Amino acid sequence: MNNQFINIGFGNLVNRDKIIAIVSPEGAPVRRLIQQGKEQQRVVDATAGRRTKAVIICEGDRMILSALGADTIGKRTAEEQKE
Repeated sequence: MNNQFINIGFGNLVNRDKIIAIVSPEGAPVRRLIQQGKEQQRVVDATAGRRTKAVIICEGDRMILSALGADTIGKRTAEEQKE
């Protein structure tokens, strides 16, 4: 199996095969999901202290917070799949 990683900003990489969804953190349901994940220690904050612009939901109920926008990460994921 060839693991391919997507750059989500600040030198952080995520295994593309483990991503289920990339969503914006703007809605109340997503904010509640993040809060619950933090309480259960299932959130990785990869924002380097910046504002969260995307939430990457991965297999195993893990979430990764990114300072890059969901559209940017989505484009990077699509570009990687073409190669």
